[in-house]
Amino acid sequence: MINVLAGCRQLLRTAWRMDRARTIGSVVLMVCGAVAAPLLAVGLGEMTDAVVDGSWREAAWSGVLVAVLAIITLTFSHFAHVLYFELSELAEIDFDKKLIDLSNATVGIAHHERAEQADSLTVLQHESRRFRTGLEALLNGMGLALAMMVTAVLLARLHPLLLLLPLAAIPPLYTGRLAERRLDAAKTATAEPLRLSLNLFGLATSSRYAGEVRVFRLEDQLRRRRAELWTSTTRGLHRAQTAAAVIRVAGQLVFAAAYVGGVLLILRDAATGRHSVGAVVLAVALAAQVNQQVTMAVALMQDLHRMASAYRRMDHIRAEVTAPGTASAGSPPPERLREGIAFEGVEFAYPGSDTAALRDVDLTLPAGSIVAIVGENGAGKTTLVKLLCGFYQPTRGRLVVDGVDLRDLPIEAWRQRIAAGFQDFVRYELLARQAVGVGDLARIDDAVAVRAALERARAADVLTHLPDDLETQLGKSWADGAELSGGQWQKLALGRALMRQTPLLLVLDEPTSALDPEAEHALFERYAEQARRVGETTGAITVLVSHRFSTVRMADQIIVVRDGRIAEVGDHAHLIRAGGQYAELYALQARAYQ
Repeated sequence: MINVLAGCRQLLRTAWRMDRARTIGSVVLMVCGAVAAPLLAVGLGEMTDAVVDGSWREAAWSGVLVAVLAIITLTFSHFAHVLYFELSELAEIDFDKKLIDLSNATVGIAHHERAEQADSLTVLQHESRRFRTGLEALLNGMGLALAMMVTAVLLARLHPLLLLLPLAAIPPLYTGRLAERRLDAAKTATAEPLRLSLNLFGLATSSRYAGEVRVFRLEDQLRRRRAELWTSTTRGLHRAQTAAAVIRVAGQLVFAAAYVGGVLLILRDAATGRHSVGAVVLAVALAAQVNQQVTMAVALMQDLHRMASAYRRMDHIRAEVTAPGTASAGSPPPERLREGIAFEGVEFAYPGSDTAALRDVDLTLPAGSIVAIVGENGAGKTTLVKLLCGFYQPTRGRLVVDGVDLRDLPIEAWRQRIAAGFQDFVRYELLARQAVGVGDLARIDDAVAVRAALERARAADVLTHLPDDLETQLGKSWADGAELSGGQWQKLALGRALMRQTPLLLVLDEPTSALDPEAEHALFERYAEQARRVGETTGAITVLVSHRFSTVRMADQIIVVRDGRIAEVGDHAHLIRAGGQYAELYALQARAYQ
């Protein structure tokens, strides 16, 4: 119950923050409509006694009162619906904003790679669509609480024992809470297969993957695996819902017995002359309302408990998401690198893994240098990049920037001095100008700067295929959006990576995988020229991760990563003379292109 009350407070605070006038209007209308119902029963009793006594004038006035109360009961909730419908939409938007804020609450990305966090976010994304129901339940609950108090007073006036009738609502409320706990546990248990089934649904329906799905004839495989996961999910939820229904029925039976007993008690008193016919009508109407109130209370508690669970999940994620650094801590990064970046005894293991992805890394990236990182898949190349960008902190050891521990630098300030192009780049469905310009938000609308970045990335030719040049809307999510090829999207991503003109660190992690070797080689020759020019100005370090050795040979320093360790370091000529893994891989790849 404490969690439910806490969830109600959060939901009410959200509604109040979104729109105070609508919140007040909704509460007043719902409370008036709810309280009018027990007063309507009083009017029916008075009207019945007036008719039996032959007092037509009193009967008429009572009938008018009954009519007015009936109108209030039936219509005020509908008027309130207009207000809380808009409030609930605002609350959903606010909840989604909180989810986005939580997802980006840390400077790192560890929480994105934890399965339990992904499961919780999946549940929350579904629960956020229930805010309309949750807000309606809260407003109805406030009115219901007052209506039950008025009903209790009226029942006590008829017979003291009838005051116990609302207490009979405790068993169904308690069993309703137990039922919701069972359902909540089932949602948690089925979150992973639900998430996987939604992922498979996306693969089966996305235009981006349609070609590969058809070539490999994966339609039936995806459909079958999704059906299995969905069946597993629904089976678990169905079992929980069946058990919850049995639990709720048990509580309702307790109240039903008390309801029948209360009606029989008043009928006995009426038969002995202790109460009038109007009192019997009042008792029956109030007892019926108590039954309705209890049924509604159980249903409302389910909705409120569900919303409370959503807020509790969100609070749990917020507690789990901890930032390794803050934007205000420490001194800012240097304007110019003079020494470089060094890994000192670095070891790193991903959260939840017992195996280190990097071990015993002692490495220096000199200021102004072009550094290439090579190695087999899974060797630890991308992990090095993630540590350089501050996405993770070393499990052991440290990274130092001109002698200063990276942990002591304001991470947001460090990120502002980084430019990056990743293999798994984002396809921003924005205007072409914006899709490139987000690489430097301060100049997102600067068409001249965007064109210059595309020129530096040798990607300006993409614009010739766009009907409105930089103002072309990209992506098939838009009716008039232009779809690009994989290579064109990647070229825009490269332009985005080069929007910042004076970074201290430029990271290019397999950024040209969609380009042919000749185009990649020509592109990186130009990158190398620009990198050396920027390096002379700011001491910037360019880090290139690539599988193509014809490209990396131009680097000042080549780092060979093997099984999480630094196997070799040197320039191309040195590593070839050493005859190690680099020389072997280079020879194999060179023969492949002959």
